[in-house]
Amino acid sequence: MARHHTTFAEFWPFYLREHARPRTRALHYLGTSLVVGIALAALLSGNWLLLLAMPLAGYFFAWIAHFTVEKNRPATFTYPLWSLGADFKMWWLWLTGRIGPELDRAGVQRER
Repeated sequence: MARHHTTFAEFWPFYLREHARPRTRALHYLGTSLVVGIALAALLSGNWLLLLAMPLAGYFFAWIAHFTVEKNRPATFTYPLWSLGADFKMWWLWLTGRIGPELDRAGVQRER
């Protein structure tokens, strides 16, 4: 039976283990980067309709990763808000070069 996570701190290592493969994380980083770029473009241009593309950009790449690379069910189906927060946390840690220790603490066997 699947474990029910009751706190974000408990959910976070689970989230990282669900993104164990580097290609899965790379596709997430691509989608999240597009989301941030779209948000900035909307803000700078005043074209708020661009914001409608954000969910498509973010979820398209993430779900492709889960269904074809990781071959698991996206955590967002069960934990939508925590998954969104965890995705941005994972993206930020990657951008700042600090994702490695987090993966290690979560028990993710990293491909070298």
